[in-house]
Amino acid sequence: MRVYLPSTLALLAGVHAAQEAGPAPLAAHAVTPALREWYAGGDQEELEYAAMSAAARGSLRLLAADPAAPRRRAVLAAEVPDHLVSWAGNAEIGNDDRTIVEVSAAVPWKWIASGHVDDPSAEADVAAAAAALPAADAGDDDARFTVDGAEGHELLWYATQELPHLLD
Repeated sequence: MRVYLPSTLALLAGVHAAQEAGPAPLAAHAVTPALREWYAGGDQEELEYAAMSAAARGSLRLLAADPAAPRRRAVLAAEVPDHLVSWAGNAEIGNDDRTIVEVSAAVPWKWIASGHVDDPSAEADVAAAAAALPAADAGDDDARFTVDGAEGHELLWYATQELPHLLD
């Protein structure tokens, strides 16, 4: 199953050094039955984009928690065996994100298919969005608009062999 792991460039450096994302369990995003039901008209590519966009929002949350990290969202796409991915408990934990899944094992580097990272030109909007996130969560419409501004930037695709160059 393709899963999308929210990350930052700082976390990506750690994943690359360890040659795995972990420890388990890992929160990730994927095309789940709940997403398919909600977005019934979407084809597989649209559903994957929705899951990756949710992971990008997760990356923004990681950036808000780490003010020292470069202000660029990062998402790692990985192919994980189906039996290591679960989504049945989401309702139990009160999470209404239709894409959230849990990966029950560390994800080795060889399972990572690609990385998706903001262009440096997005840094100002991503920084503003990370700073506005607490107010947006509290219901501030202006802050939500600022957060949505970061989502207007498309993440760039990188092959796994290119990811170390982002860390230089």
